Amino acid sequence: MNTLTLNGTKQWIKTSNHPIAKFLFVTIKSLLNFDIPLPKFFLKLLYHCHCFFRTLFASLARVFIWTPLLKGRLDGVGKRLYLYGGLPFISGATQIHIGNDCRISGHTTISGRVVSDPAPVLMVGDNVDIGWLTTIAVGSRIEIGNNVRIAGRAFFAGYPGHPIDPIDRAKGLPDTDNQVGDIILEDDVWLATGVSVMAGVHIGHGTIVAADSVVTHDLPSMVLAAGSPAKVIRSLSPSSKKFKDDL
Repeated sequence: MNTLTLNGTKQWIKTSNHPIAKFLFVTIKSLLNFDIPLPKFFLKLLYHCHCFFRTLFASLARVFIWTPLLKGRLDGVGKRLYLYGGLPFISGATQIHIGNDCRISGHTTISGRVVSDPAPVLMVGDNVDIGWLTTIAVGSRIEIGNNVRIAGRAFFAGYPGHPIDPIDRAKGLPDTDNQVGDIILEDDVWLATGVSVMAGVHIGHGTIVAADSVVTHDLPSMVLAAGSPAKVIRSLSPSSKKFKDDL
């Protein structure tokens, strides 16, 4: 039965008032909604068995497959790397160095600018979290300090990938050097969910950037920043009056 005939039959069963069509509609719907009556304790047992084996298989894959594969790609790696959720996608000739006690989502994407000379460099410090669906586009150099927390869907835009000139863009030419910039996150920075950091940005230590913000210029140390473009909302320094008022 070809697709056209199959779709026509489905439509006839759903819309026709013919007794056979109504019978088939009720029968098929009953089969699709069929439920096996099982006691609650058995359903709980099935669920916990599923969770156990899912965790077991994920842990075995992490230890024996994904982590060794990632280490084979890295130029430098510290101790106790914890990779979860698969293998990050890495493109380009980026040099990647990761410190001790880092936790990285397998759904992370790391790309390096192809026309960069020398090769782009990504430096990740110690005790760093890189969350789910984070993209790190390294134009020339990106430095992530110690104890940094990067929540899900963060984006480091070290290079745009395309030139500004529409004619060059249509020709498939690469971006130009003046579109590329380093990105530096000092120690203890926290980027909340969905934060984008543009090329050339330097974020001072201890600064927190609120969810879905776009950081287009440097931010000082120990501040809370938010918005698009991100602006300083208040100081996080214990010596500031605003900090004391909030306690």
